[in-house]
Amino acid sequence: MTTSSGQTGNTSPSEQKGHTAATRRMARHYAMQALYQWHMTGNSLNSIEAEFRTDNDMSKVDVDYFHDILHGVPEHLSDLDAIYEPFLVERSLAELDAITRALLRLATYEFKFRIDVPYKVVINEAVALAKKFGAEDSHKFINGVLDKTAVVLRAPEVSAERKSR
Repeated sequence: MTTSSGQTGNTSPSEQKGHTAATRRMARHYAMQALYQWHMTGNSLNSIEAEFRTDNDMSKVDVDYFHDILHGVPEHLSDLDAIYEPFLVERSLAELDAITRALLRLATYEFKFRIDVPYKVVINEAVALAKKFGAEDSHKFINGVLDKTAVVLRAPEVSAERKSR
């Protein structure tokens, strides 16, 4: 089979459009950094997005996904925070550092609005970013919060996965 990009072989529809796991990973990477910048500076999302598109090689980034996360998280901010906040064991939302907050918001957004992404992928990607950018052991905290958040937002998917073990 020949895809629109001229490649042959069996590829998924998302890969045919250039949306691979690697391009999504980079989109999350930059989206987390952009959300951090937005939180710290208060600059407009459009100016932050333009800066990222200018200053970074976006050829290996799912730019549509980057845009969706960057604009979707602030649009639904209070709803997203309210979803994961009950699982912040012995911490308040105000006590979270900006990286942890950005990652929890990003992942909760994906749980709620990007059901095309399996919940385990959402958790694994957030944990990987926490290991790279977060405080020491923040990945463990993020993993725990997101495990509980997934049960709320993706109950059928989580239940089916647990039954298949």
